[in-house]
Amino acid sequence: MEKLSRVRRHKTIRKHLIGTSDRPRLAVFRSNQHIYAQIIDDSLGKTLVSGSDMKQTGTKKQRAYNLGKSLAEKALKSQIKTIVFDRGGFLYQGRIAEIARGAREGGLLF
Repeated sequence: MEKLSRVRRHKTIRKHLIGTSDRPRLAVFRSNQHIYAQIIDDSLGKTLVSGSDMKQTGTKKQRAYNLGKSLAEKALKSQIKTIVFDRGGFLYQGRIAEIARGAREGGLLF
């Protein structure tokens, strides 16, 4: 039931969020063990930058924060400075908020 609710929320969010070449979309997916994020240009239908916490150590929140920082570094190397944050229907708390905090501190503007 929770997955159906999340997918419904994500569809509602995606009606309004569109990643362009000027402001690509930072999409986040959270599983029980890991978290994945990618920066997507929806006008081209391409993933520009991606990352996950698969090979990191520490608590889940620390790994999410580090993922946000590393994603920001990769994005800045690709001349991406501003993004639109897509939380994927998940609540903006915990690991989702940590990715956003890491990306902001890494230099990305939301």
